[in-house]
Amino acid sequence: MAVFGPRANLFMTAALLVAFCGGIFIPLGIWVVPLMGYNTQERFAPVQPVPFSHKHHVSGLGIDCRYCHTTVEISANAGMPSTAVCMTCHSQVWTNAAMLAPDRQSLAKDVPIRWTRVYGLPDYVYFDHSIHIAKGVGCTECHGPIGDMAMTWKASTLYMSWCLSCHRDPAPHLRPSDQVFNPHWRRSESTPSGQVLMAQYHIKTQNLSDCGICHR
Repeated sequence: MAVFGPRANLFMTAALLVAFCGGIFIPLGIWVVPLMGYNTQERFAPVQPVPFSHKHHVSGLGIDCRYCHTTVEISANAGMPSTAVCMTCHSQVWTNAAMLAPDRQSLAKDVPIRWTRVYGLPDYVYFDHSIHIAKGVGCTECHGPIGDMAMTWKASTLYMSWCLSCHRDPAPHLRPSDQVFNPHWRRSESTPSGQVLMAQYHIKTQNLSDCGICHR
């Protein structure tokens, strides 16, 4: 009596093929998925109720970040613009644009627009925009080339290791105070060195990587 049936070779070939494909695609997936930013949502631009373009408003029209994010210098939260701020301009320009219908409805009904969050931190992580601004950390250090984004996308992982790398060596990430809100600023020969800027801002790294700095 035969131990293996007529289709045994077929089953074995199929099993070897599956094992071979798995041996290729599983390691490939482990390597590719993190690069895609799927887990961290890097480079993904969530759908917003109004297609707001930083590229148009900041780089095109030259609107300062603080016009919309009014509390970024004084609060942990940068703040989101109210509908009234948006309609300061759009009650005069693009008054009937279809894409701005949510703004007009929000103003008429006195109901704030619910923007989709792009960056989020766990509740056990404390981040203060104001102290970073005060110490010469520009918006683009965390938000990437925000002035050139037609739709806002997430530019950084916000991993703890990512934050710690800056806290341990902040010098390369600092800029003069008058350039903090300049999305196109680039370091030049006339720029004070990172060490000089650290001295100017009174930054000391001894305690910047302590747990209590971010976990309070």
